[in-house]
Amino acid sequence: MSAPATSERTLTFPRVRGHAIVYGRDALALRIADELGSSGVRVVALEGVEGLRAAGVSKASAVVCAGTGDAQNLEIALLARQLNPNVRVVTRLVNDVIREAVARGNGPGAVLGVADLAAPSVVEACLRRTTHTVAAAGVDFVISESQVSRDGVLRDVFGDLAPVAVLEGEASPSPGNVVACPGRDFAVRQGDLTALIGTADEFEPYGIAPPVSVVRRPRLRSPTSRLVSGLRAFREDVNPTFFRALGVGLTLLAISTVLLRYAYQRPGMGFVDALYFSTETIATVGYGDFSFVDQPVWLRMFSIFLMFAGIATTAVVMAFVVDLLLSRRVAQNAGRRAVRDLTQHIIVVGIGSFGIRVAKDLKDAGYDVAVIERSESNRYLATAAELDIPIIFGDATLPATWDAARIDEAQAVAVLTQDDMVNIETGIVLRNRLGSRWPDVPVVMRVFDRDLGSAVAKRFGFDHVRSTVDLAAPWFIGAAMGLRVLGTFSVGQQSFTVGGVFVEEDSELDGLRMADLSTQTRVFAIERKAMPLQLHPRRDTRLSAGDTAYIVGPYRELLATLRQGRVRAEA
Repeated sequence: MSAPATSERTLTFPRVRGHAIVYGRDALALRIADELGSSGVRVVALEGVEGLRAAGVSKASAVVCAGTGDAQNLEIALLARQLNPNVRVVTRLVNDVIREAVARGNGPGAVLGVADLAAPSVVEACLRRTTHTVAAAGVDFVISESQVSRDGVLRDVFGDLAPVAVLEGEASPSPGNVVACPGRDFAVRQGDLTALIGTADEFEPYGIAPPVSVVRRPRLRSPTSRLVSGLRAFREDVNPTFFRALGVGLTLLAISTVLLRYAYQRPGMGFVDALYFSTETIATVGYGDFSFVDQPVWLRMFSIFLMFAGIATTAVVMAFVVDLLLSRRVAQNAGRRAVRDLTQHIIVVGIGSFGIRVAKDLKDAGYDVAVIERSESNRYLATAAELDIPIIFGDATLPATWDAARIDEAQAVAVLTQDDMVNIETGIVLRNRLGSRWPDVPVVMRVFDRDLGSAVAKRFGFDHVRSTVDLAAPWFIGAAMGLRVLGTFSVGQQSFTVGGVFVEEDSELDGLRMADLSTQTRVFAIERKAMPLQLHPRRDTRLSAGDTAYIVGPYRELLATLRQGRVRAEA
C-alpha cells in the first residue's frame, strides 16, 4: 500500500470546528460529501473558486477539492490556503509532478492521487496476494488472509492473532458474507477466509511472511527465434495484396527470363543475361547494352507487353511499400508482436491515470504486462512506451482482441476503463472466453458504483470487483476530519481501512475501555508518550488523553470512532 503525498507529520490534529467545503460532482466527491454529512459534519457544496468566500472558508474546518480537473482543484486549494492558513485543505491531483510540489509546505491537510490510493488493491488482487503490510508507529504490521482449516472458534484456530474479518465460505449459512472485526470467540467453519493483523514475529509460527517483491530476469531469445518473429511480424504488417502483386511481378520476371534465354537471337543469352535484361525491361531503365531491335516481331511485341506489365506491377508493389512505411500499421502491430512471446503475463485493459499506475506497479514488481487500449490518441501511450509495455489497439469486448493479447497464456487481467458498462461487458466476455480457466485467472474489475459492483459480483460470480471510490474516499474523508489513514484493503467485496486516531482530553474516547468501542473496529496498537507501543490491548484496557489508537475496520466505523474522540470538544 503506497502512502500518498501528505503534509502530516504527527497525529496531534487540531480540533475540528466549523463546516467542511466540498468541491466536485463526480462519484468520489459525492461520496465524500455524503460520508462527512453522515459523520455529523455540516457540508457546503462549492460550485467553483469564486464561491469560496461565500461558502465561509474563513470559518471552515476543511476544504476538500475533489473535482475531476487538476487546474480547478489546484486553484481552489491555493486560494483556500490564502484565505484561511489554518484550514485543512485536501486536494485531489492526478499530475504527479504538481502533486509532489503542492504537498511540500501544504500546511494542514493532504494532497492525494486517486490512482496512488486505489492501485495497490488491484495489484494485490492480480498477484493473488493475501498478505499486506502497513506501517504504524514505526512498526510494520502484517494483514494476512488465511483459510480456516477446521471448525472451531478463532481463538482455538489462530491463538492470539487479532481477527480483522471473516469471509464466510460455502459451508456457512450465508456464503460470501463478510463479518467485520469479530471477537476471538467467533465460530468459524472449515473453508472460511479469515483476515488477521499482527507483527511479522507474531505470524512466524503460522508460516506467514510479509509479501516479497518479485524480481525476474528477462528471457533471452535465440537468433533463430528473433528471425522467425521478424519474418512473421513483416507478414502481419503489410497489406495481404502486396504479396499477390509481388508474386505477379516475380512470375512475370521468371517467364521473361526463360523466354529470353531460349528465344533471344544474335547473339544468344545465358540465364544471368536473360535475368538482367528482363529486370531492366520491367523496370524501364534500358536499353544500353541489350535491345529488341534485331529480334523477331513476336519478341518485340512481347517486350511491349513486358514493359507495360512491369510498370503496372512495380507501381503496385511500390505503393504497398510506401503504405507500409507511412501508415500506422507498423505501430499498431508492434504491440501484437511484443505480446506474441509473452507467457504468464498480466493484461491491463484501459490506460487512464489509474490503469497506467497499475501497469507501472506490476512492471516494477517484475511481471510482464500487456495493455489493451481502444484509443490511439490516449495521452498515456508515451508513458507505456517508456515502460516498455506493449499496447494492443482494439475493442476489449471482442474475442479477437483477447486472442491477440494471448489470454490463454495470461495469469491475470485488470479491467480498468472509465466506463462501468464497458468493464462489466468485458468481464462477461472474459468469463466466456476463459471457460474452465475462469476460477484460476483473477479478473479484477473496476466499477465506480459500489451497489452496482456488489450486484454484478453476486450475479456473475466476479470475485475481484474494486471501486476506486471505495478505496480512495477514506483517505479524503480521514484527511478532512483528522484521521490519519495508513492503508486500505479489501476482504471479499468489503473495503477496510487502517488509521490512527488521536485521543483528545475530555473526549468520549478519553477513559473508554476497549470492550466499549464499536464492535466492528479493532484497536491493534496504542501509542503512549514515553512508553513502548502496546500491541493488541485487552478488553479492559482504557484509552487516555494523548494516546494514539491504531484502528482497523470499515471506514465508516473508523470515522464514528474519530467523532467519539472529539464529540465533547465540539459540543
